[in-house]
Amino acid sequence: MPQSTAEIIEQVGLIPVLRARNAAQAHAVVQAMIAGGVTVVEVTMTVPGAIDLLKELKQEYGSHILLGSGTVTTAAEAQATINAGAEFVVSPSLHPEVIQATRTNGKLSIPGALTPTEVITAHRAGAHYVKIFPCSAMGGAPYLKSLLAPFPFLKLIPTGGVTLETAASFMQAGARALGVGGDLVNLAAVDAGHPEKITETARAYLQLLSDLRAKSTS
Repeated sequence: MPQSTAEIIEQVGLIPVLRARNAAQAHAVVQAMIAGGVTVVEVTMTVPGAIDLLKELKQEYGSHILLGSGTVTTAAEAQATINAGAEFVVSPSLHPEVIQATRTNGKLSIPGALTPTEVITAHRAGAHYVKIFPCSAMGGAPYLKSLLAPFPFLKLIPTGGVTLETAASFMQAGARALGVGGDLVNLAAVDAGHPEKITETARAYLQLLSDLRAKSTS
């Protein structure tokens, strides 16, 4: 039986947030991440031609990559990205109509929320996971832990301020996966002709997550 979107996200443990300036830069980043073993990517609507980019990545990598869309704030955007190949839909904020459109299409919904009220509202609106954004601005891992105290059943994905240095603390606080930006999706490395830096960072993240899992089961 093929793995579900949720299983892949939790197994990889990372959702790299791609905010490239153009398609060429985006393709180079994705190629470098895949070389490092990271097979999940969130293409944000802030990327010029995001819909076309999703279609291109779907065509190029097929089932070898789990594609999602990000910065989605309307049901129409959600539908367009799903039509283009997105298997999960992420928002920085809470939009019930986006959750509904995503679920209607049988895809995974990850809205953004920050306060306890927003987080539980997102869950009750049908979110599969809730993205806690911007998590670092609220104190990082301790804030995530605080949210899970009254709501231990929630599946939270912290985004904003996730780095190799903070990743372990977020996972130990109860994160199901990590939304990672510039620390992994290193546009400067691609521009400088050093995509291997992204590959190395991808491997480092996966090794760190693997070590954490080994510790938790021993």
